[in-house]
Amino acid sequence: MSDLDDYQREAARTLIPGLDPTARLVETASGLAEEAGEALGLVRKHAFMGHPLDRARLTSELGDVLWCLAAVAGAAGISLAEVAEANLAKLRARYPDGYTDAQSRSRPDAR
Repeated sequence: MSDLDDYQREAARTLIPGLDPTARLVETASGLAEEAGEALGLVRKHAFMGHPLDRARLTSELGDVLWCLAAVAGAAGISLAEVAEANLAKLRARYPDGYTDAQSRSRPDAR
């Protein structure tokens, strides 16, 4: 078992009990969007408003994002290890020699 799956299992201890599968999926996906927005807010204030980057708060918010990601995946019956492996496979296919702007623009799914 991977470290990601260990994390996912441990984090699941703190899920809201009693939700049906659809409610669990919606609740956790909503939390993911909310927590990602909080992380974005910290980065935006740093990049555009002259705030120092608060690494401790960003670490905490990213932890909340990770918890929500693990919960959404779990609610859908997907392990974090599967998510990570699928993402790496997609990135290898898109950028076999590493990222370039040219490859990004020429991807079939690029907009």
